[in-house]
Amino acid sequence: MGILDNLERGLERAVNGAFAKTFRSGLQPVEITSALKRELDTKAAVVSRDRILVPNIFTVRMASADFSRMAAMGPTLIDELTRLVTKHAQSQKFQFAGGIRITLQADSTLSLGVVQIDSENAGGAVKWVAVLEIAGKRYPLTKSRTVIGRGTEADITVDDSGISRRHVEVLWDGTRAQANDLGSTNGSNLNGQRLVSAPLEADSIIEMGHTRITFRMIPEAQTSPTPSSAGQDSPPAAGGGFWGPRE
Repeated sequence: MGILDNLERGLERAVNGAFAKTFRSGLQPVEITSALKRELDTKAAVVSRDRILVPNIFTVRMASADFSRMAAMGPTLIDELTRLVTKHAQSQKFQFAGGIRITLQADSTLSLGVVQIDSENAGGAVKWVAVLEIAGKRYPLTKSRTVIGRGTEADITVDDSGISRRHVEVLWDGTRAQANDLGSTNGSNLNGQRLVSAPLEADSIIEMGHTRITFRMIPEAQTSPTPSSAGQDSPPAAGGGFWGPRE
């Protein structure tokens, strides 16, 4: 089995693992991933010896029934597709002209289970958005300090009897993130290790009680880049231990 075959199997396992749903008929998430990968491979343009440019704006068209099922997954599906497209591009040494944007669209002319991709190259800045994913819901980090816990005074309230009223805080300065346990009764883990205070890297996992929290950096295309962000094509360095825990 070749390298590309191994990559394809890896992408399929990643998508199926991310969406533990049973689809009895119609389009599967892994089929969208395969179609996006083929679109990158087909549209790859060799600009120079060290630069292979691929599309960064994608419209994924599908039958209305398929669209309803995919749209029901919410932003988690788009985030996962974006991550897998980015990973495939990196493995093939492809480059994007700007931020990745993937849009799902219903198309009444398509049959159930059929997917078509429209793509284009669009220059512009990349905006990296920090989010916390909890139970399939995405919470953008819009403040410098976000407290997670069972109590109503927490910024993000989680219905879990195994966590404290104010259990964990996530600090974010627009570039770096840090997680601090707030002296919780049952404690917290970060990537399987006991958490007291530690920097957060992209895709880090915080576990507390029965709750699992994933910290993600999501790339989004900016249609009107600002001078300070223009040309940013790699995620900010989340992490760094720049704060201490707060009382």
